[in-house]
Amino acid sequence: MSNENTAAYLAAHDGYLILTHRRPDGDTLGCAAALCHGLRRAGKTAYLLPNAETTRRYQPLVEPFYAPEGFVPGTVVSVDLASFTLFPDNAVPYEKRVDLCIDHHPSNTHYAAQECIDGTCAACGEILYEILCCLNGGIDVFEAEAIYTAVSTDTGCFSFANTTANSFRVAGLAARAGARIAELNRMLFRTKSRARMAIEGMIYEGIRFAYGGAVGVITITREMMDRAGATENDMDDIAAIPGGVEGVRVGITVKELKNGDCKVSVRTAPTVNANALCAKFG
Repeated sequence: MSNENTAAYLAAHDGYLILTHRRPDGDTLGCAAALCHGLRRAGKTAYLLPNAETTRRYQPLVEPFYAPEGFVPGTVVSVDLASFTLFPDNAVPYEKRVDLCIDHHPSNTHYAAQECIDGTCAACGEILYEILCCLNGGIDVFEAEAIYTAVSTDTGCFSFANTTANSFRVAGLAARAGARIAELNRMLFRTKSRARMAIEGMIYEGIRFAYGGAVGVITITREMMDRAGATENDMDDIAAIPGGVEGVRVGITVKELKNGDCKVSVRTAPTVNANALCAKFG
């Protein structure tokens, strides 16, 4: 569906429950908060499904919208959620009944009954901005800050290769609507815990390079996290580290999870297709 048709769909339904993805980042959480707030401004009943992996940095953004126990949704919407494999455990009961998916990932598996997907957008927040403008005629200050959070975090504060002119446009419109850009940037990108600084030191000591320095690989083990006293609250955007080294075109982060599995994140320069690279390894 187009942004306009999606807004019309949202206006025609009610009883919303909004889903976010595993290991939630600023894009999925910012979009969820902005959408929930916008739906309430439109006179709708709307809540977020609590996501247990939400880090301390984003809790104030989403906690006011958590669904009360026993809430039965009339309409289930997912944001920035590309496939069933990314559903948190408490979202699994809704896998087969997602009514609307709003997403920007070209790899979306088309699991929802209706979808609004634009793979040209660097962040789902860019799509949400347009939908909320269609729904309510514009955004308020809270929605502006939530959308700025979404767009800025998914573009690495506008430094990643996915950043487009539209990313800057939406961020500028969020600023015009009242988003406190300097304060948000300080909180999102310039504030580190002592545990984060400790684990970064270990990462820099252990970084490995391949292909003449074009590939940088970092590994984060549970033992390293325990030694640093780090939790998931300290892991936001950790995958950006290898790409910050001069000459690195492909940054790979391998992080050990609590259950012993590993999460691999790949970030690349514009000359390398991260989706294609990841697909080769399933």
